[in-house]
Amino acid sequence: MAGTAITRITGSRDLYDPAHRGISASVNFLTCHDGFTLYDLYSYNMKHNEKNGWGNTDGDNNGNSWNCGAEGATDDPEIEGLRRRMVKNAFATLMCSRGPAMFFAGDEFCNTQFGNNNSYCQDNITSWLDWNRLEEYKEIHDFFRYMIRLRKDNAILRKTTKPAACKLPEISIHNGFPWNGGTDNNSRLIGIMYAGRDENDIRDDIVFYCMNAYWETLIMQLPELPMGMQWKVCVNTFLPYKDGKNVEEQTEFYYKKSLKVPPRTVIILTAEES
Repeated sequence: MAGTAITRITGSRDLYDPAHRGISASVNFLTCHDGFTLYDLYSYNMKHNEKNGWGNTDGDNNGNSWNCGAEGATDDPEIEGLRRRMVKNAFATLMCSRGPAMFFAGDEFCNTQFGNNNSYCQDNITSWLDWNRLEEYKEIHDFFRYMIRLRKDNAILRKTTKPAACKLPEISIHNGFPWNGGTDNNSRLIGIMYAGRDENDIRDDIVFYCMNAYWETLIMQLPELPMGMQWKVCVNTFLPYKDGKNVEEQTEFYYKKSLKVPPRTVIILTAEES
């Protein structure tokens, strides 16, 4: 599972060799008009298409969803907090994946279809965008905006650029500790580093993505950067997002070399001059 995730995040080169297919062959998405919304993906274990009139027999039965502990709407703040984190994890992963990115309208403010994964026949609140949720889920909307900006600012996340002057490889795997590319059925912590020149060929563009899929905190040992550079934490989905917030101050980050990755969390770092 972890190995497959890494392959897909890094552009599905087993299916779309960039040397022959270019950088746009692998279109990445998590949700679309067929299936759950992103919020519903983490709010329902089962489809709820009863109102479609087919006895809940229509729509796909393999949604790969998880309700985080309660089916549908809940007042439990821990479950709601986990759902928000999972949505941020999903979008952060999408924005760190090679190839064109697509997301479903409304996912940026946690739009819901109330568990209906086949709402084609519902011309009502089930299929409409509920813009009132934009205020309720402003944190998620702002996080989406930030991740889009991060992807735009770091071309190496989107495509191959000129090789890094520091000689780091374009893509390298660091699952738990530097240069560990191995995975098995027990792999819970993955790390991917992208390195190349920025679009203006002025500096090296280096980004590190790590994901802890486990329900307990795990330690990530970071690869060493060239002299004169250091890691900076720019995303930590365990923390509530707020524009301008210094997430590194609230991340357990030791000597710029290792960090604690909280349960079910994505952390992203960029290299900066020390």
